[in-house]
Amino acid sequence: MSKSPRKSIVASFGLLSAELEGAEPAADPTPPDASPTPVQSSRVGAGVIGAAHRAIGDIRAERDRLRAIVESGGGWIQDLDPNVIEASPYPDRLPDDEPHDFERFKRSIEEEGQKVPIQVRRHPSSSDRYQVVYGHRRWRAALELGRAVRAIEVEISDLDLVLAQGIENAGRQDLTWIERALFASRMDDAGIKARHIYAALSIEDAELARMRSVYRTIPADVIEAIGRAPKVGRPRWLDLAKTISAAPNALELVRAALADVDEATETSDQRFQVALKVIKPATASRNTQIAISDMSGTRLGSFMTSPREVRISAEGELGTEFIRFVEDELPDLVERFTRARNNRNS
Repeated sequence: MSKSPRKSIVASFGLLSAELEGAEPAADPTPPDASPTPVQSSRVGAGVIGAAHRAIGDIRAERDRLRAIVESGGGWIQDLDPNVIEASPYPDRLPDDEPHDFERFKRSIEEEGQKVPIQVRRHPSSSDRYQVVYGHRRWRAALELGRAVRAIEVEISDLDLVLAQGIENAGRQDLTWIERALFASRMDDAGIKARHIYAALSIEDAELARMRSVYRTIPADVIEAIGRAPKVGRPRWLDLAKTISAAPNALELVRAALADVDEATETSDQRFQVALKVIKPATASRNTQIAISDMSGTRLGSFMTSPREVRISAEGELGTEFIRFVEDELPDLVERFTRARNNRNS
């Protein structure tokens, strides 16, 4: 019996996967004298694979073109007054928790000079001004030091600017998950197609779906009020988004709680905890320890409880005697518990 069209498509996608991974296609297991696959099945598989090849080829071409912009600059290095430069209209970083990190960075620029130029483009509505494509920290350091900033000017559209930032961001190890998600949100808001967001951030559709579930539930002002939260990963942001979506007044509670936080003393990780706890309080007392004493005040031991465990520790001979007494009383306690439960349910 000949193979069904479904099997032919699956087999063809196997060849496509091998090609995408850079591997050689596997040898055809069909012996030379085997009956050929029906023409109709081949046409279906070839059509699907052809469309996929074209789509993937387009994404690769776009990625390579933008990477070339990022890496080569496409212009010459010049010294610019940082006061005529503005930040990108698509910010990709949240403020640092630790200002000393930037101060150390600025000091290295002051002492050793700016080794790597930033990239800028002409401001779309003011020909004598510029916008940063990437290199915001270097630009800010030059601005605060009152010195010229080394820059490469490129001609780049809004779409290419935001994608070039995304490609440059992909190489950073210090961007947190929520910073990448917020940048994806800004690309979304700019009307950039999902396929370009995949290419810019080197992510797959499932990851973009997770990011969207967060930034479409948690508004940008709340995310910015929390901050970059370096110790908070994707699962906990998803948990916060899920908790917010389940309660109608959750955002009001979160905003009010964050407004009361002292940003000078609370880190962004701590602000995240504040936001989560106000709408998802921690379970009541995980562990409780109570001292046990007799009528005269003599210490017998301690009584420790958790949601699923009770533990009694003894102190001295009297405490050991008390534990034996409790053991002897357990059958009577169980009987009393059973009678009381039956009376409640009757």
